[in-house]
Amino acid sequence: MPAAPVTRLSATKIKELASRRCSHHHNFLEHYNCFLTENPTEERIGFFDIETSNLNANFGIMLAYCIKDSQSDKIYEDYLTKEDAFGNLDKRIVKNCIKDLLRFDRVIGHYSQRFDIPYVRTRALMLGVDFPGYGELMQSDTWQIARHKLKLNSNRLKTIALAILGKTEKTEIDPIYWLRGLQGNKKALKYIVHHCEMDVLDLEKIYNKLEKFTRTTKTSI
Repeated sequence: MPAAPVTRLSATKIKELASRRCSHHHNFLEHYNCFLTENPTEERIGFFDIETSNLNANFGIMLAYCIKDSQSDKIYEDYLTKEDAFGNLDKRIVKNCIKDLLRFDRVIGHYSQRFDIPYVRTRALMLGVDFPGYGELMQSDTWQIARHKLKLNSNRLKTIALAILGKTEKTEIDPIYWLRGLQGNKKALKYIVHHCEMDVLDLEKIYNKLEKFTRTTKTSI
């Protein structure tokens, strides 16, 4: 259970958290996630990842996405179907992804400021789907945090997980699944979604380890 990010809280807020107890009879400084759960007006965070058929959005499409709710074990997700693949491509996935993103006040990804968010925005513009404007949704990026606060041989998610968590949930990227996923193959897409789920689980654990070393900014998607 992550502790409260005291370096980003006012003295008044810290005193408030220390004086109140959660349903597990711990103060909210110790069980900060309980504070967020029991106080839904606080910032709601989602851990976000996408899987695509190509690294460039004008040559590829979204195959799947996952958004892990920080306040529960729920993962919002969707993936391509055969009907999508031979119809409107990823238009339905993009629409659902944006709808689920807007459930949150802040989304956290890994390299998401340079890949995931721009990719979804580009696909939305290409498909005529409305994308949130400036200031509608905030973002944080564990790649940026690791780049500035750690000294590793690589800032890839798997490298960070192995270094600071001692293990990783990540599965391997097998190209055949991504190629077949583009055709709407159900078995391949289940593998891709599972891969995406494991990424957001690692992402949440990494963020909980690193958040105390950085300041939460009002950076818009």
